[in-house]
Formats: sequence, C-alpha cells, structure tokens
Amino acid sequence: MASKRIAGPVIRLHPDDNVVIARVDVAIGTPVPGEGFTARSQVGPGHKIAARALRAGEPIRKYNVVIGFAAADIPAGTLVHSHNIDFREFDRDPALARDYRPTPLRPEAERAQFQGIVRADGRVGTRNYIGILSTVNCSATVCHKVAQWFTPERLADYPNIDGVAAFTHDTGCGMEMSGEPMDLLRRTMGGYAVHPNFAAVLVIGLGCERNQLAGLLQQQGLSAGPRLHTFVMQEQGGTRQTIAAAIEAVQALLPEANRVVRRAVSAQHLTIGLQCGGSDGFSSITANPALGAAVDLLVSHGGTAILSETPEIYGVEHTLTCRARTPEVGQKLLERVRWWKDEYTLGRDVQINGKVSPGNNAGGLANIFEKSLGSSMKGGTTGLMEVYRYAEPVRQHGLVFMDTPGFDPCSATGQIAGGANLILFTTGRGSMFGAKPVPSVKLATNTPMYRRLTEDMDLNCGEILDGTASVEEMGQQIFERMLRVASGEKTCSERLGLGDHEFVPWNIGVVG
Repeated sequence: MASKRIAGPVIRLHPDDNVVIARVDVAIGTPVPGEGFTARSQVGPGHKIAARALRAGEPIRKYNVVIGFAAADIPAGTLVHSHNIDFREFDRDPALARDYRPTPLRPEAERAQFQGIVRADGRVGTRNYIGILSTVNCSATVCHKVAQWFTPERLADYPNIDGVAAFTHDTGCGMEMSGEPMDLLRRTMGGYAVHPNFAAVLVIGLGCERNQLAGLLQQQGLSAGPRLHTFVMQEQGGTRQTIAAAIEAVQALLPEANRVVRRAVSAQHLTIGLQCGGSDGFSSITANPALGAAVDLLVSHGGTAILSETPEIYGVEHTLTCRARTPEVGQKLLERVRWWKDEYTLGRDVQINGKVSPGNNAGGLANIFEKSLGSSMKGGTTGLMEVYRYAEPVRQHGLVFMDTPGFDPCSATGQIAGGANLILFTTGRGSMFGAKPVPSVKLATNTPMYRRLTEDMDLNCGEILDGTASVEEMGQQIFERMLRVASGEKTCSERLGLGDHEFVPWNIGVVG
C-alpha cells in the first residue's frame, strides 16, 4: 500500500505493475508524463490502462498480483478490461503459515472501550432487540404481524429497546430432512437465538414442517425459558390466536428488556463482520485497505474480525494462507475454495468461475481475480487465526474467515449467527444494506458516489483519492466510528429503517 502514487490522471499501485488506474476520466490523447505514455482509449475512473505494451499471454499485474492474462497484444495507453483479459487458472503457492507472525496485543488497561450491553452469560451486545424467528416460511407472516404490532408509538415507553424485529426465510420445509442443509439452517437459527443483541427471542413454527421446533431446540442445545419462548401455530389455535399469544408474550418481556444499562467494556468484545458489495475499481485503493487498517487496530485491541465471501477471495487465497496461524488453518481455507470450485459451482455461470456482476464490471473490475484482490484487503495484515463453516460460533479472537457465499445478506446472516455484533460494509457503486439486529456501517470508496448517496453512506473513504486523508488516517476514523456505533450511535441504515428483510440463511440444498 505504501507504494501507491498519483501521477496526474492515473494511480500507480505498485512499481512492478504493468497497468495503472484512471483516477478521473481520461480522454484519448491525454499525455501521462509520469508514466511516459499517451492515452489511446477513453477510460473511466477506476478502470485500468496499460502502462506499457503488453504481449498476448502476458500476466496482467495489479498490486503486483496476477489478475489475468493479455488476450492479445495491448499497446501502452489502452484500456485493459474484460474484453482483452483472459481469465484462467494459474499456479499459486499457498505457502501455508510461512509468514505468520503473532500480533502484539495492547495491555488490557490500554485497550479502547465502548459502551456495551453485557448479558447474563458475559457476552456483549451492541443493540437491544426482541427477535421473532420463524422455523419455516409457513410461519413467516405470523412473525411479521407480531413484529409490526410493536410500532415506535407502542415502544415509546421503552427507550432502551431498539425494536421488535422478525427474522423469516423461505425454507424450513420442502428440503432435506437431515444433513448439511438442515444443519446449516438450524445452526443459523441457533446463532440468532442466543445472539447478545437480543434481550429475548420468540420462535414460531407451523407444526408439520421438516424443521421441527423440538428438533431445532434439541440440536442447538436450546430450551424454552425466560429468554426463549416457543409457539406452534397448529397447537396454538391457528394464525390469529398465535399472533395474539406472541404479542402478549412480547409485552410481558418489554419491562425487563428495557432495564438494560450500557457500561464501558473493552474493544475485545467487538466482533465485526466484513462485507463489500457493489464494488468498483477504487475498492482496493480506498475503502477496503482503510477497513483493513481499522481491522489491524481492532485486532491489536483484542477484538475479532470475520472475513467471508469465499468466491471473493478466490485467486488471492494464497495471500491469506501464507499468514495462517498454522498449516492446518490454511489448509481449511484451501479446502473450502476447492469445494466451491470442484463441487458446488462446477459448470455454473457464477462469479467464482470468472464473471463479476454487471455493476462490478461497469465500475472497473474485469473478473473475480481482480475483485478478490480488493475484497481480501478488508482483512488487514494480521495472522489468519481460524476458518469456520457458515454460521458456526466464532470463538477465536483476531482475524478469522467464515465460508459464505458472496451474496451480501446471506453472508452477513452467517456472520451474525456466528456472533458478529457489528457489520462494516464497503461499497463503490452504492449498496443499500442493513442487518438487524446488528448495526451496519457503510463505507464509500469514492467522493462522487458518497455525495450522491449521502443518506446511505456513513463514511467517505474517497478522501484518500482526494488527498485529504491517508489510508492509516481513514482506518483510525473507521475504528473510532466502530466504537461509537457499538456504543449506540445510529448508522445511516438504521435511521432509514433497513434490515427487516435481510435475514437470508444459505439455502445450500435441494428443494423438493
């Protein structure tokens, strides 16, 4: 990152790169004296320009990492994008644990603090919700009706409660009775049921579904009690009576839930889910490395960051495995990538097999290797401490990885189920996202988008491009914003009311 330099209209990311990045619109005929070429193409901001003549088959290097191969001879000054880059597999040395170095932790007395909600089991929340979970899509409407009854007016006497929220999904029946799909759904629901951002949870089932409520509780080691209430519609008397009984139960929970008092706790109790969506050519230059700098700070204070979206680290997984805590941890990550490539997505038109989304492509990203290069930067530079499957409880502090899809709501759902109490989300095109019961902080990669979507963006990392902040300075700002939001400061997505429909468990199995 220290190698970056701006040379007029372009940005050079590494001395050994053979492409540079357009900082602004670059017109045909524009001289670039710092690089010694004249533009031969009209190139938009965030897109790549050949810094010298490239031969057909030559590796394209960005940050000195291979992101593809020249599909034909490319003259200096020419736009380099998906039309003239070949996407193909190439050898990468995983160098398992070769570069791992333990991160020095700050003394406990010197660690940053935030105002958190300490639950009876010692875990710390950043918000105080009552949750309504459905075991199956058939009880989804009932869950939403219950949550919708508790309007801001009806909760006005309970200022310490952030809301009553429903968490419903489109599965739970018509699926495999056992095995990974059911285990994954139940693991996700179990993680939400015990999440520290809930004062209490209601679980509502229909009665005849495959995801039986009793089986869910047994498999997840849960039992009904003061913090967990259960309802089965077919036993309760139907739709209307279940809604009425659940509303009554929530009303009884409100006074106790409102008694929470925030108190100062160490930043070691922060677990942040790292997300990026609507990425662009500036993601790897501004917001993602700045978030990585904030992650390095958090880890030094004893906190935890969850990097995810397995398809979006493919191609640069070796930059993570080389700093794994042990060879075994690195091998876990390689196995998850192998499963995605060789089993889950084989022959399917998805981004791990080459193409990124239209928005990513329009923003300057040619293929998944280039997108992964930026995406992985959110994890900073510390050691990779552990690798988890989707929605598994995250118990290891430091930087960890969770196997999830690249679809942001689905990925964040797994992170929250694993214990994330804060989401940090970078975007270059302008992703609109919230994730109840966890606050989501949105980080813009560029100033024009930030100004256009100010209501949705919390921080403008485009200041790095503008020359008004360094990556390190922006990382410090992000870290300080984390602490304030974890202490109760509302994010843009919370003020807009986002997050009611972003609970999306990974539907990994066959629907039948």
